Amino acid sequence: MSIGKRRVLILDDEPNIRRSLAMILEHEGYTVAFAGSLAEARRVTDRPDAMLLDVRLPDGSGIDFLRQYHDRDPDVPAIMISGHGTIADAVEATRAGAFDFLEKPLSRDRVLLSLKNALEQSSLRRENEKLRELVGSGPKMIGTSPAFVRIVDQATLAARSDARLLIMGESGTGKELLAAHVHEASPFAPGPFVKVNCAAIPADLLESELFGHEKGAFTGAISTRKGKFELANGGTLFLDEVGDLHAASQAKLLRVLQEGEFHRVGGEQPVRVSVRVIAATNRNLSELVAQDRFREDLYYRLCVVPIRMPSLRERPQDIAPLAEYFLREFCTRNNFRMKQIDESVYSILEGYQWPGNARELRNLIERMAILSPGDTLSPESVPVEVRLGREPVTKSNLRETRNSAERDHILRALEETNWNVSGAARVLGMERTNLHKRIRALGLQRGR
Repeated sequence: MSIGKRRVLILDDEPNIRRSLAMILEHEGYTVAFAGSLAEARRVTDRPDAMLLDVRLPDGSGIDFLRQYHDRDPDVPAIMISGHGTIADAVEATRAGAFDFLEKPLSRDRVLLSLKNALEQSSLRRENEKLRELVGSGPKMIGTSPAFVRIVDQATLAARSDARLLIMGESGTGKELLAAHVHEASPFAPGPFVKVNCAAIPADLLESELFGHEKGAFTGAISTRKGKFELANGGTLFLDEVGDLHAASQAKLLRVLQEGEFHRVGGEQPVRVSVRVIAATNRNLSELVAQDRFREDLYYRLCVVPIRMPSLRERPQDIAPLAEYFLREFCTRNNFRMKQIDESVYSILEGYQWPGNARELRNLIERMAILSPGDTLSPESVPVEVRLGREPVTKSNLRETRNSAERDHILRALEETNWNVSGAARVLGMERTNLHKRIRALGLQRGR
């Protein structure tokens, strides 16, 4: 972001100070917003890139304002200014998160240097956080199997546009990792990647979590709060377990996708955002649509590009590199002496069905690393239920078996009719609209 686009909020009750600072900053290309009191500052709606705050104001303390502001947005640097500041004030301001503490009369060069350093530090912090996500100790996508490579190739192609993706697959298959990959390969990569687990948030709080709320909107709403959509503005919003959205939130989500705007809870003014939405689910959304438990129009809005993440048992050749990566990452994170996996262990792991997919494999490798006294994970360290290869029959396994058979059956009919959906529907003895739904739900694509 260039300096000319950076906005600075000046909060000071002395008009001459505000005018002087505005002249200095505007001459350097900054955009300036003014406030002479805490009440006026709280009415400023545009997010500043930095703040210059007086300590003592007619209706309270600038330090208290900073503390409250950083509770909801800690990334905006603040410089405190005071005509009668004390060491105690400076210490309190630093603890509240102030970048610097300047005494009046203010020096032009000191103000500009402090502001420049504050903005640079804030920018570096954001860059460091982004780098840690990309190359740090965070999880990575590992795999060379045809099924996995095909999915990654599809996602990379889809990433180049702003099309919405619906990532389907069992729990633990890496849907969030694929969403992060799409974000990093997309035009939205400079923006934030914001995650929401729709199943982990109580239904009565989900609307506030997604769209934010105004001060006083409900009991406990002591200040205005941005929702995930606003926080993701200019970037990507990942809606995990989107099938768990209740009806009211589905309707509001649909409006955002259609119009690009929404209202905060308790708010009257529309908030416009530019966000790329990626949704994920381990549920069959087309079945939920048929049961009137998920809006059909929302389903089609989300499912522009359907991608089905393969289960780990569909990509057994990826088990060895995944196990090695999980072991290396675990030993590094816990400062363990580096261990290795005995070659005979891999045949055991590849014979297991992995109902919990890559997440279960990761937990297993960490457990073996903890309980193995030597430097090598041997077959004896593999838990007995994995060594015996016995997997309980679960609903998820039955569903996957059924979906796999249905996928093959529909695919054969489509290929026999040269992907004429009407002809395939007649061969299958089903309605054309229902076949379209099943093709999307199963992630079928021509030539894939």
